[in-house]
Amino acid sequence: MKLTEENYYSQEANLHYMSVSQYKDFLKCEAAAIAKLDGNYTEPKADCFLIGSYVGATIEGDWALKKFIKENPEIISTRGDSKGQLKSEYKLADKMVSVLLDDPVCRQMLEGDKEVIVTAELFGVLWKAKLDVHSPDDGRIVDLKTVKGVHERYWQHGKWVSFIENFGYVLQMAVYAELERRYNDRFASLEPLIVAVSKEETPDKAVICFDEESLAYELERVEEQLPRIIAVKEGIEQPTRCGRCRYCRLTKRVNGLIHYMDLIGDA
Repeated sequence: MKLTEENYYSQEANLHYMSVSQYKDFLKCEAAAIAKLDGNYTEPKADCFLIGSYVGATIEGDWALKKFIKENPEIISTRGDSKGQLKSEYKLADKMVSVLLDDPVCRQMLEGDKEVIVTAELFGVLWKAKLDVHSPDDGRIVDLKTVKGVHERYWQHGKWVSFIENFGYVLQMAVYAELERRYNDRFASLEPLIVAVSKEETPDKAVICFDEESLAYELERVEEQLPRIIAVKEGIEQPTRCGRCRYCRLTKRVNGLIHYMDLIGDA
C-alpha cells in the first residue's frame, strides 16, 4: 500500500502499517487499540490536539492552514462579537507560532520539508511515520510539540519526569530516526530534535536533543514488546483490557463487588 497525504490516517493504512501512536495505543490498552483498528471506537478530538495541529499547519504554510480550518470548523466562533473569528485558544496558538518564528534558532530548526511520509520495515513489521520537518542537508529531523509547559513535571512510576518522558517522546524520536534512516538507506541516522512551545499566556520554547543510549534503549524495548502487539493485532492472541481508559469505562459491565480497600490498587 502506497501512503499519501489523503490516506495516511485511514483505517486501511493503520491495518497495513504499525506507527508510534498505534504502538502506544497497544501499550496503554490492547482492547481499545483493537477497537480503533476495527472501526468500533474513536477517541474524541481533544482541544490540546487541535491546538497542536493548528500550530503545525500554520508553520507549514497558508494552504495547510486553510485545509486544517476547513476540516475543523469548530475552531471558528459562531456566536457573539467574535463570530467568524478564531476562538480565543487559537488566538493563543497564533502567539505560539509567532514566538517560534521570531526566535532565530527555533525558526532555523523548523526549516525543511514539512509533513514528510516515510515507511520502512522495523523488527519484521512495516511501519509508517510522518516527519514534521525533514532537513537531511542539515542532518536532522524535527518534531514540533505544543506543551502545557516546557519545564512541567509529571509523576510517573514513583518519580518526577519531564513531558518528554511522560508522553513517550524518546520512543517516538528513536523510531522516527530509524525509519528515516532505513527509508533513505542511510548508514547513520539524522539527529532527531524536538521544538517545543508552551500554551502559556507568555509561551516558552526550547529545542530538545537526545543521547544515543536513550534512543537505542527505546528501540530495544520496541523489539521486545512488538511480538505480543502483532500477535494481538493479527488476531492470534486475545487483547487484554486495561480497565481504566475511556474505552474500557465506556464498555464496562459490573460483574461483582469490590472492597473499598481495593479501589486504589485497581486504579
